[in-house]
Amino acid sequence: MTTIDNGVNVQALLDARGALADAPGAAQFTWRASSRWQNGVHSTTTVQDFFGLGEEQSHRTESVFDTDHPEIFAAEDNGITPIEYLLVGLAGCLSAGVAAIAQNRGIQLRSVESTVEGTHDIRGFLGVDSDVRNGFKDIKVTFAIDADASRQEIEALVAQSQKRSAVFDALANPTEVTVEVA
Repeated sequence: MTTIDNGVNVQALLDARGALADAPGAAQFTWRASSRWQNGVHSTTTVQDFFGLGEEQSHRTESVFDTDHPEIFAAEDNGITPIEYLLVGLAGCLSAGVAAIAQNRGIQLRSVESTVEGTHDIRGFLGVDSDVRNGFKDIKVTFAIDADASRQEIEALVAQSQKRSAVFDALANPTEVTVEVA
Protein backbone atom coordinates (compact mmCIF):
# COMPACT_ATOMS: atom_id res chain seq x y z
CA MET A 1 0.00 0.00 0.00
CA THR A 2 1.28 3.43 -0.96
CA THR A 3 1.51 6.03 1.81
CA ILE A 4 -0.21 9.27 0.88
CA ASP A 5 1.69 12.39 1.99
CA ASN A 6 0.37 15.80 1.00
CA GLY A 7 1.90 17.39 4.10
CA VAL A 8 -1.40 17.59 6.03
CA ASN A 9 -1.85 16.07 9.50
CA VAL A 10 -5.44 14.98 8.98
CA GLN A 11 -5.57 13.08 12.26
CA ALA A 12 -4.82 16.30 14.17
CA LEU A 13 -7.61 18.06 12.27
CA LEU A 14 -10.05 15.25 13.00
CA ASP A 15 -9.03 15.23 16.68
CA ALA A 16 -9.55 19.02 16.85
CA ARG A 17 -12.96 18.66 15.23
CA GLY A 18 -13.95 16.08 17.81
CA ALA A 19 -12.66 18.14 20.75
CA LEU A 20 -14.37 21.33 19.54
CA ALA A 21 -17.69 19.54 19.06
CA ASP A 22 -17.72 19.11 22.84
CA ALA A 23 -16.37 22.63 23.59
CA PRO A 24 -17.99 25.13 21.20
CA GLY A 25 -16.68 28.09 23.22
CA ALA A 26 -13.10 27.11 22.39
CA ALA A 27 -13.96 27.24 18.70
CA GLN A 28 -14.62 30.98 18.83
CA PHE A 29 -11.63 32.67 17.18
CA THR A 30 -10.89 36.35 16.55
CA TRP A 31 -8.40 36.97 13.76
CA ARG A 32 -6.63 40.35 13.69
CA ALA A 33 -4.74 42.56 11.30
CA SER A 34 -3.27 45.95 12.21
CA SER A 35 -2.67 48.52 9.51
CA ARG A 36 -0.62 51.72 9.46
CA TRP A 37 -0.84 54.30 6.68
CA GLN A 38 2.54 55.10 5.12
CA ASN A 39 1.97 57.73 2.42
CA GLY A 40 -0.35 58.32 -0.49
CA VAL A 41 -2.46 55.15 -0.75
CA HIS A 42 0.31 52.92 0.66
CA SER A 43 -0.35 51.13 3.97
CA THR A 44 1.51 48.39 5.83
CA THR A 45 -0.52 45.73 7.63
CA THR A 46 0.85 43.27 10.16
CA VAL A 47 -0.62 40.01 11.38
CA GLN A 48 0.66 38.12 14.41
CA ASP A 49 -1.73 37.83 17.37
CA PHE A 50 -5.17 36.23 17.46
CA PHE A 51 -7.60 34.79 20.00
CA GLY A 52 -8.59 31.13 19.97
CA LEU A 53 -9.06 28.06 22.15
CA GLY A 54 -10.13 30.42 24.94
CA GLU A 55 -6.95 32.51 25.10
CA GLU A 56 -4.61 34.85 23.26
CA GLN A 57 -2.44 33.12 20.66
CA SER A 58 0.38 34.21 18.39
CA HIS A 59 1.72 33.08 15.03
CA ARG A 60 5.34 31.92 15.13
CA THR A 61 6.35 35.00 13.14
CA GLU A 62 4.76 38.32 12.30
CA SER A 63 3.65 38.66 8.67
CA VAL A 64 3.81 42.05 6.96
CA PHE A 65 1.71 43.03 3.95
CA ASP A 66 2.02 46.19 1.93
CA THR A 67 -0.97 47.53 0.05
CA ASP A 68 -0.80 50.24 -2.56
CA HIS A 69 -2.10 50.84 -6.04
CA PRO A 70 -0.36 50.59 -9.41
CA GLU A 71 1.29 53.55 -11.08
CA ILE A 72 -1.63 53.80 -13.53
CA PHE A 73 -3.64 55.05 -10.52
CA ALA A 74 -1.00 57.74 -9.83
CA ALA A 75 0.35 55.68 -6.92
CA GLU A 76 3.81 54.28 -6.16
CA ASP A 77 2.97 50.56 -6.51
CA ASN A 78 4.60 49.53 -3.21
CA GLY A 79 2.34 46.49 -2.89
CA ILE A 80 -0.71 44.79 -4.31
CA THR A 81 -4.11 46.43 -4.06
CA PRO A 82 -6.27 45.57 -1.06
CA ILE A 83 -8.84 43.87 -3.27
CA GLU A 84 -6.12 41.63 -4.73
CA TYR A 85 -5.49 40.33 -1.19
CA LEU A 86 -9.03 38.94 -1.29
CA LEU A 87 -7.97 36.88 -4.31
CA VAL A 88 -4.81 35.75 -2.47
CA GLY A 89 -6.88 34.70 0.54
CA LEU A 90 -9.38 32.81 -1.57
CA ALA A 91 -6.66 30.97 -3.52
CA GLY A 92 -4.81 30.04 -0.34
CA CYS A 93 -7.90 28.86 1.50
CA LEU A 94 -9.22 26.73 -1.36
CA SER A 95 -5.78 25.21 -2.04
CA ALA A 96 -5.32 24.33 1.64
CA GLY A 97 -8.72 22.66 1.58
CA VAL A 98 -7.86 20.63 -1.50
CA ALA A 99 -4.65 19.38 0.17
CA ALA A 100 -6.37 18.48 3.45
CA ILE A 101 -9.31 16.76 1.79
CA ALA A 102 -7.05 14.85 -0.60
CA GLN A 103 -4.96 13.64 2.34
CA ASN A 104 -8.11 12.54 4.20
CA ARG A 105 -9.42 10.72 1.12
CA GLY A 106 -6.09 8.99 0.39
CA ILE A 107 -5.37 10.91 -2.81
CA GLN A 108 -1.74 11.76 -3.54
CA LEU A 109 -1.31 15.22 -5.03
CA ARG A 110 1.56 16.03 -7.38
CA SER A 111 0.60 19.65 -8.00
CA VAL A 112 -2.22 22.06 -7.25
CA GLU A 113 -2.33 25.34 -9.15
CA SER A 114 -5.10 27.87 -9.32
CA THR A 115 -5.83 31.11 -11.09
CA VAL A 116 -8.22 33.49 -9.37
CA GLU A 117 -9.66 36.37 -11.38
CA GLY A 118 -12.04 39.05 -10.21
CA THR A 119 -13.75 41.40 -12.67
CA HIS A 120 -13.96 44.91 -11.30
CA ASP A 121 -15.50 48.07 -12.74
CA ILE A 122 -13.45 50.76 -11.00
CA ARG A 123 -15.97 53.48 -11.82
CA GLY A 124 -17.70 52.51 -8.56
CA PHE A 125 -14.92 53.25 -6.08
CA LEU A 126 -13.75 56.25 -8.12
CA GLY A 127 -17.21 57.79 -7.74
CA VAL A 128 -17.79 57.99 -11.50
CA ASP A 129 -21.08 56.07 -11.41
CA SER A 130 -23.00 55.53 -8.16
CA ASP A 131 -24.88 52.60 -9.74
CA VAL A 132 -21.64 50.60 -10.11
CA ARG A 133 -20.66 48.62 -7.02
CA ASN A 134 -17.27 49.32 -5.46
CA GLY A 135 -16.14 45.70 -5.31
CA PHE A 136 -15.83 42.74 -7.64
CA LYS A 137 -18.63 41.98 -10.07
CA ASP A 138 -17.63 38.32 -10.01
CA ILE A 139 -14.72 36.04 -9.15
CA LYS A 140 -13.63 32.96 -11.09
CA VAL A 141 -11.31 30.27 -9.70
CA THR A 142 -9.74 27.78 -12.11
CA PHE A 143 -7.81 24.80 -10.73
CA ALA A 144 -5.21 22.65 -12.48
CA ILE A 145 -4.62 19.61 -10.27
CA ASP A 146 -2.32 16.68 -10.98
CA ALA A 147 -3.14 13.79 -8.66
CA ASP A 148 -3.55 10.05 -8.48
CA ALA A 149 -7.29 10.46 -8.96
CA SER A 150 -9.98 10.56 -11.61
CA ARG A 151 -11.37 13.86 -12.88
CA GLN A 152 -14.56 13.15 -10.90
CA GLU A 153 -12.55 12.63 -7.68
CA ILE A 154 -10.60 15.86 -8.31
CA GLU A 155 -13.82 17.79 -8.92
CA ALA A 156 -15.17 16.37 -5.65
CA LEU A 157 -12.02 17.58 -3.83
CA VAL A 158 -12.55 21.10 -5.16
CA ALA A 159 -16.27 21.05 -4.37
CA GLN A 160 -15.62 19.92 -0.78
CA SER A 161 -12.88 22.54 -0.38
CA GLN A 162 -15.29 25.22 -1.59
CA LYS A 163 -17.94 23.96 0.84
CA ARG A 164 -15.51 24.17 3.81
CA SER A 165 -13.60 27.36 2.84
CA ALA A 166 -13.96 30.22 5.34
CA VAL A 167 -12.81 32.75 2.73
CA PHE A 168 -15.20 31.46 0.07
CA ASP A 169 -18.03 31.67 2.60
CA ALA A 170 -17.12 35.23 3.64
CA LEU A 171 -17.07 36.35 0.00
CA ALA A 172 -20.14 34.42 -1.18
CA ASN A 173 -22.42 35.25 1.76
CA PRO A 174 -23.25 38.51 3.47
CA THR A 175 -20.90 39.16 6.37
CA GLU A 176 -21.71 41.84 8.92
CA VAL A 177 -18.93 44.43 8.88
CA THR A 178 -18.78 47.26 11.42
CA VAL A 179 -16.46 50.25 10.96
CA GLU A 180 -15.94 52.69 13.82
CA VAL A 181 -13.56 55.44 14.85
CA ALA A 182 -11.74 54.95 18.19
